[in-house]
Amino acid sequence: MGLIISAIIGLIAGAIAHRVLNSRGGFLGSLVVGLIGALLGGELASIFNLNLAGGFVDRLIIAILGSILFLFIWKKLFPK
Repeated sequence: MGLIISAIIGLIAGAIAHRVLNSRGGFLGSLVVGLIGALLGGELASIFNLNLAGGFVDRLIIAILGSILFLFIWKKLFPK
């Protein structure tokens, strides 16, 4: 069940990151950006020692912020 919840969080986070940064991404692109962003956000949260409860909303916010950061860096490294 945890994998399904992680995929849902990743999909939502990726879709929001694509909207915020005005980039294109389909279902699979949003899922990949969201999952990578969730990993990045989780690592940054642990580095900065953020005390999170680990609930759905906490995981979603961290994934969204990580996805936006990942997509921003990706667009700077590989401009079209």
